[in-house]
Amino acid sequence: MAIHFISDLHLADDTPVLNALFTDTLAAWRGKIDALYILGDLFEVWVGDDDSSPFIDAMLAAMRDFAAVTPLYVMRGNRDFLLGEGFAAATGATLLADPTVIDAFGQRVLLSHGDAMCTDDLPYQQFRAMARNPQWQAGILAKSLAERHVIAKQIRAMSETGKAENGLSAISDVTDTAVQATLVEQAAGGVPPLMIHGHTHRPARHDVSANGHTSQRWVIADWHDGKGGYLRLDESGVSAHPLG
Repeated sequence: MAIHFISDLHLADDTPVLNALFTDTLAAWRGKIDALYILGDLFEVWVGDDDSSPFIDAMLAAMRDFAAVTPLYVMRGNRDFLLGEGFAAATGATLLADPTVIDAFGQRVLLSHGDAMCTDDLPYQQFRAMARNPQWQAGILAKSLAERHVIAKQIRAMSETGKAENGLSAISDVTDTAVQATLVEQAAGGVPPLMIHGHTHRPARHDVSANGHTSQRWVIADWHDGKGGYLRLDESGVSAHPLG
């Protein structure tokens, strides 16, 4: 049939329209596709698998119902990097490393959230290195839920301030050097894989030269204002589609 890819939903308690779009989409795709891959930033904030609220419980239940019939894979993003095995157990999802390479419909496909390739944004890369450190994460998770929510709110506020000041600035996009290096690193027999990622909020298809070969880089559309998008991979290749 087909595999679908989504990213950057940024679901939260105060995004009821997007939350409904997500659960409705899961219901529509349940049993109708081969697999669903969520490539990071499913949630606007994730402070730990021990957090609970009516919003969180509803999202976990919808994913659990979906995963009972259709394979569900989730990659951590820059907003929900604390997703852990508790989340996986509660949803039936399989957590993916970043990057991950899959074989599907005769193609090798490299999957990534994308933030690691935004190498011109040095302050963010410093934060990313700290936030992905297991010791730092253990220290954060040892704090109370209330403390973690305060920290998450502070991080979110800094991120929103940066967006307001800079918009979609050049440093918030992936760099050609990082993309090419990633493709070369994951090449098989010298042939780079097709690449799919999110994070940059710049949905498009790009042709990339690496190792003397031309590959494709597809960027998934983010979800906002009650709308979203997804990529479909089937025997015909990759195609982009709207939601909402």
